[in-house]
Formats: sequence, C-alpha cells, structure tokens
Amino acid sequence: MLQVYKRMKRMREKYIDTLAKLYEYGTTVYSKKQYTQWYDTKKGGYTFSSFKAKCDSLSKKLTQYGIGAGDKVAIFSQSMPNWSVAFFSVVPFGRIAIPILPDSSENEVTNIINHSESKVLFVSQRNAGKISQEVKDKMTLVIDLDTFEVLKADDEKFTCDGRTMVPTPDDIATIIYTSGTTGSAKGVVLSHRNLASNVITCYHACKRTEKDRWLSVLPMAHVLEMTLGMLYPMYCGATVYYLPKPPAASLLMKALKVVKPTTMLTVPMIIEKVYKGSVLPTIQKSRTLTWMNEHMNGLMCRIIGMKMKKTFGGHITFYGIGGAKLDPEVENFLLKAKFPYAIGYGLTETSPLIGYAMHNWRAVGSFGYPVYNVKLKLHNVNPETGEGEVVAKGPNVMLGYYKDPVRTKSVFTEDGWFRTSDIAVKDDKGRYYIKGRNSNMILGPSGENIYPEEIENVINNVEGVGESIVVERDGKLVALVQPNENYIEWDKEIEDKLYEKLDKWKAKILKATNKNVNKSSQISSVEVMKEPFEKTATQKIRRFKYKESAPTVESEKKEENK
Repeated sequence: MLQVYKRMKRMREKYIDTLAKLYEYGTTVYSKKQYTQWYDTKKGGYTFSSFKAKCDSLSKKLTQYGIGAGDKVAIFSQSMPNWSVAFFSVVPFGRIAIPILPDSSENEVTNIINHSESKVLFVSQRNAGKISQEVKDKMTLVIDLDTFEVLKADDEKFTCDGRTMVPTPDDIATIIYTSGTTGSAKGVVLSHRNLASNVITCYHACKRTEKDRWLSVLPMAHVLEMTLGMLYPMYCGATVYYLPKPPAASLLMKALKVVKPTTMLTVPMIIEKVYKGSVLPTIQKSRTLTWMNEHMNGLMCRIIGMKMKKTFGGHITFYGIGGAKLDPEVENFLLKAKFPYAIGYGLTETSPLIGYAMHNWRAVGSFGYPVYNVKLKLHNVNPETGEGEVVAKGPNVMLGYYKDPVRTKSVFTEDGWFRTSDIAVKDDKGRYYIKGRNSNMILGPSGENIYPEEIENVINNVEGVGESIVVERDGKLVALVQPNENYIEWDKEIEDKLYEKLDKWKAKILKATNKNVNKSSQISSVEVMKEPFEKTATQKIRRFKYKESAPTVESEKKEENK
C-alpha cells in the first residue's frame, strides 16, 4: 500500500480533490515524519502516523454519540497541535467543522454555535470561560481540546449510530464565520473541492517539501492559517511548530532561534512593527546608517536585510504576508533588503488565495497576478481612472453564505464571478494594485472616489504614528490616529504639557498628510486614540465601530470640561 501511495505522490494533484483524500495521502506517505509540534518540547505533538491514530479514535467517539455525516462540530481554541486533530476527526468523515476565532466574545460564540446548529464543541482550557451554561446544555459532547477529556456528554445519545461517509468534492467541509470589518457576521460555506484546490494552488505558488518547517503565529480558525498553515503542510509532508502563548515579541524571537523556520505566514502588522520598532530606530541611532540611508540606501537596506534574516532564524525562504495591504514604505524596504517576503491576496470566500506576488513579480503596492487555476478580472471599469472591482472565478470560490441566499446572490455577478468588493487597477504588466474596498470608499463633494486606505498609508509614515483610519463626519475627512508604543507617556506627562505635545503632533500629521495627498483627500482634523483599535483576527481595524464616534483623547477632554 505504501508503494502505491509513493507512486501517487507524483499524481497527487489529480488524486486529492477532498480533504478525506488529503488526510489519507498525508498520513500514509509521510507516516514517520513529524507533522505538528510545540516549538519548545516534543510532548503534545504528532507524527503523521500518530496523528491519524488519534483522529480515527476521536471520530469513533463522535460516532458512538450519534454524530455522523452532515453534523456540525465547533472548534473554539487558540492554535495548537490538537486543533488540527479536532478538525481531522471531523471533516474526512463527512462531518462539518465550525472553527471559531479564539478572540471571539461569549456572545459571538453563542451566536455562531446556535446559527450553525453545532452538536459538539471542542474548547481549549484558555477559552472555556467564554462558554455559557446555555451552550453547554445544548451540546451532545463538550471536549477539552488540551487533554481530549470529555467535559460533558449526553449519555441518552450514546447510540453508536453516527454514520460517517466518504465526502465528495462538493460536500461541505467547513463553515467559517467572519464579521470582517463591517460587523455583520456571515457563515462562509467551503466545500472539500474549495479547500483541496487551494492547497494545490499553494503548491504551484510556492513549492514546499518534507524538509520545510512552518512556525505558526496566526489563529487556525482563520482560513489563511487553516489552508496554508495546516492543510498545505499535510500535502507536502512538512512540520508545523506552535507557540504556547500569543506571539509577543520576546516569545517570537525565542521561537525563531529554536525552530529556524523556512516558512511563515503573517499579517502586515507583524513585519510593520519590526520595521517601525526596530529597523527605523536602528537607522536613526547610528550616524553611519543615517548617512548610508541618504547616500547608499540600497546597500544599507541589504545589510539590515541580512541581519533580519538571521533574526528570523537564518533559514527563512518564504515569508507570506496576507490579510491586509502592506504599508508601501515597509514593502519598499523589504524589496531593497532582498527579504524573502511574498504577498498573498484573497478572502475567506475564496479559500483564500486568488492572487500573489513573489520574487521578480513583486512591486510596491501590488498583489501581483492570479494564482494557478483561478481567473481574475476587473468588473465595471471606470474608463477615466481604470479602476474596477476585482472579481474571481475558480474551484476555490465558496458555495455561498450559510442560510443566507440573498447575501449569497449579492456577491456574484450574473455570469457567476465572485465579487471581492476590492477596487483595483492594473499596470501595463498586468499586475493588480488595490486602491481600497468598495464598502470603505467615500464619495467626495465633487463626486470623486476617495479611498481612505491610500490616505492612511501616508499618515502611518508620519513619525510616532502606529495605526490610523480615516472616516467621514459631516462631509469632512477625520483621521483617527493611535501613537506608537511609548511615543506618548500618558501617565507621566503633566496634563498641560501632554495636550500641548499632542496638539503639535496632530498639526504635524495634518500638514504632512495634506502635503502628500490630492485636494479631495485632504483631512480636516486629527483625533488621537489612547486605546488600541478593535480588530479582526487578521488585525484589520473594525472600521464600522468608529464611523460615528470614537473614544479619543479629544472626546475625553470634552467630557471633563462639561
């Protein structure tokens, strides 16, 4: 049998059209290889062989309690080796996985479980406190994901009649709930074909092998990490290392030294923090580097880039960035530094990858070209600006939104193309450049399209700015800005001096921004955020929360003066 599967390795692209086949293939061909592991200990991890044994055992337990094909099983946990065990004890047997983001609130968890009609819940000890008694009472099984101990079982349903089945490509594999940045939660229904085809797409974009090592830093409940960081390593026999805690800088640096990863998937915020918190201060503190920055910028970037590679363990060959647009200044540095970053573009609805830029295809601000087996084009193009909505077609595009046919219909064109809601242009080489999201676009007083993301890119490069969003209020553009960590000493500054410092900084931001944007995109005022912006799992700011008002320093001052 093993020889058969080894031969199948050469034809796996045609063979693997479901996650059940991916599971059989990966756990057989790579049986002796390590699949998952904690970065600092061998305990708690799995070889592909022991992984299969554990998944099959858990599947039998689900069967005993009547959980069969088509039943929903929720997974609510931070990333860990047991997360993938829970997933593969469900999906290859015709059941449907309901991943829940680890930072979801109790109310969000309750709504997702109720809407999906989940019967089983895998929950980590860290997240158990967010599970209400009402939810527990409805469950047939509640299982501790850290230990696989059964926390609650409905013994009346111990019937051993949970019939499984071999899923077909068009059967549902998972429903991923996402609120995006609009606040309106939706369940994205992804089939086996959707996810399996995107795994093959990943292989064509960047070939990984059994020798590669992943360091996982994103939540596995997000489709970016699920597909590229869990399913793809099974396809190529690679090992994935996990962190026991959220990736704070000190823990991440330690893990990088230990794992020496070849492959990482991140969101822009991580590399942007490295650039603003480490690279820029290093240049500013050194006379030599400051001079080189002005006179020999390319060489200086190369030198820093070599040091960055060592910081990342010295073996990194693929540093994938997705989930949001990368700051152009940071990307320009990474290009000059010859750092092995790649841009991935996609959505939960597309499983996720539909566009990418690697190696010589990269250009500042571009997500590059369509990935293998996916078609992209611009829809409803404005002949004057060349701007149009990116639409996609391919085997990776979702089946629809769960229990929501109206919303499903709204995101497809009449001829079946999926509408991304991203507005883009193409250059003469066919590369795509995102201007902004259709839902974020602001209509100017003269009818011009204003994309707040472009203004934010300018604001974010002003000294001291960590993050920003631009919103429209009373027909004017207002910038909400959060300072870099330690830029403002909130507790140490005397009140009068604090407001004086803030006023000068806001004036600087206003002047620098309006100098570098066109007239219609100029901001009228700046407000300072004392607390971090509320974000999604991929660190996108939840814009809808700040359109009307925000808890800024200015609003606090108004309350005090009343």
